[in-house]
Amino acid sequence: MSGHSKWNNIQGRKNAQDAKRGKIFQKLSREIYMAAKSGGGDVAMNPALRLVVDKAKAANMPNDNVDRAIKKATSSAEEANYDEVTYEGYGPGGVAILVHALTDNRNRTATNVRVAFTRNGGNLGETGSVNYLFERKGYIAIEREGLAVDEDTMFEDVLEAGAEDLIAAPEVFEIYTAAEDFTAVRDQLEKDGFTLAQAELTMVPQTTIVLDDEQKAKLEQLVDKLEDDDDVAEVFTSMEN
Repeated sequence: MSGHSKWNNIQGRKNAQDAKRGKIFQKLSREIYMAAKSGGGDVAMNPALRLVVDKAKAANMPNDNVDRAIKKATSSAEEANYDEVTYEGYGPGGVAILVHALTDNRNRTATNVRVAFTRNGGNLGETGSVNYLFERKGYIAIEREGLAVDEDTMFEDVLEAGAEDLIAAPEVFEIYTAAEDFTAVRDQLEKDGFTLAQAELTMVPQTTIVLDDEQKAKLEQLVDKLEDDDDVAEVFTSMEN
């Protein structure tokens, strides 16, 4: 999966996200609410909820916030309605962009997303215009520091666990799985004693685009504006990292 390494992008955005921690917790609470509302509040019995709770833990979201979101979803006294919406478009250099949102007001969110694209060198497209360029995959990262496992052994271990591919980056082993196999692979690697630095379902571009420094800066500005919106949950691009 040349060009599909996510780790540098994850680390590169971490500091920026730290500055917006309160907003990130708010978005995660909404995702937890949605997962618990549709599948129940028991993490052990609701795979979708476990995914979001793991994501919240990775973002250092306090347990009280997680519990409060689950309680809100499972309490008959609380009721909120969110729609899952995907927006598609292109950014600087022709990079494909997918925007996943959870919103209680589609008109507001659509307007905000369109403005973000228009004012930051992008173009909002029609439904289906870029979605086909991405594939749903499981992504797992295991940090290599202190790990007494070489690349060949790790490759054998992850294939045995059911993964599709392994990228041996300098700092981490990056593992990709089919979306339907993600939970089983994640659980098996944890059972094997590995500590997972990142584990999530993501959208992987089938082809990537190399940007020059100016285009990259413009794209990062566009992505920042999109992620600043309270309704936007995730943004994926086809930029080569």
